[in-house]
Amino acid sequence: MADLDIGGEIAALRSTFADIKAVTDVDRLAADIERLSAAAGAPDLWDDPEAAQKVTSQLSHAQTDLRRIVEAESRIDDLEVLVEMANEEADEATQLEAKKELASLQKLMGEMEIQTLLDGEFDPLPAVVTIRAGAGGVDASDFAEMLLRMYLRYAEQHGMPVTVYETSYAEEAGIKSASFEIDAPYAFGQLSVEAGTHRLVRMSPFGAAGKRQTSFAAVEVVPLFEQVDEVEIPENDIRVDVFRSSGPGGQSVNTTDSAVRITHIPTGVVVSMQNEKSQIQNRAAAMRVLQSRLMLLKREEEAARKKELAGSIAASWGDQMRSYVLAPYQMVKDLRTLHEVNNPSAVFDGDLDGFIAAGIRWRKQQQREDAE
Repeated sequence: MADLDIGGEIAALRSTFADIKAVTDVDRLAADIERLSAAAGAPDLWDDPEAAQKVTSQLSHAQTDLRRIVEAESRIDDLEVLVEMANEEADEATQLEAKKELASLQKLMGEMEIQTLLDGEFDPLPAVVTIRAGAGGVDASDFAEMLLRMYLRYAEQHGMPVTVYETSYAEEAGIKSASFEIDAPYAFGQLSVEAGTHRLVRMSPFGAAGKRQTSFAAVEVVPLFEQVDEVEIPENDIRVDVFRSSGPGGQSVNTTDSAVRITHIPTGVVVSMQNEKSQIQNRAAAMRVLQSRLMLLKREEEAARKKELAGSIAASWGDQMRSYVLAPYQMVKDLRTLHEVNNPSAVFDGDLDGFIAAGIRWRKQQQREDAE
């Protein structure tokens, strides 16, 4: 039996890993863990629950990042040993195991390499995702709910904690809108490439038989800032409405008006919050999200002005960024990156890694071209 020769592939893995390790700055990460561990061990830590949660969350994220680096390096070392064993013993089963581990490591290095491209100012922050049904009637509200499930499944598969802020259900099926927070390192950097208009083409289960229906839904992604000092919101600039939160069909209706909707009158930005039982808590959470949205809006306006002054005509993110086609053929295609798959069911089940990776690479390329 011929020897398994994957030395070149292993060398490529080590080269990629060396770049990842350098960008990650393992020494800084270890120092952060030591500092946060000391803070987490303080006897008065939980005197301030909010600060305590922040410390423990940061410590957990840092430990996870470091463990991922250490385990990846160990797996590459173990792969070399496995190949040597397979060749020495001429064992076909061990060779097959080595090939599978090589493929797994190549996938892991690709995922870790993508994170090194997330070097934007807000990329490391948690994300607030809002989905809104667009044109298309009942199909659009059903599509919005499909997207909500898709992103929740993606977060679940990647161990990202999710808090659903608010869900507004449509009368017949699906949702009018929903907002949720993903509290994980680089959640905004990863999911910001999902922002834009999504299009669904299918045989409508709600309309006349035999006719295709096109519907749309909008996805908004903003970073969630810990504290926004740059954005002050005067009380006379907002309108606060309170109401009873409810689930589909009027289930789980609160006995008090604890849900809060805040409208920023100058911009028309609306934030709703109903996940907390207390109106005060919902208002505080809604204000935090509103500040984050206004902060991002301010930065986007500044960037747009700079581009206008520079005479830039570079293409921006299109209104329609992805199409999900279920009839007459099966396909999901990103119209910016041209990445496509022929398994919409897997995508709607949360398999977004390929689209997100392609989107991050595309965005980085656009940034490089704009800088030239």
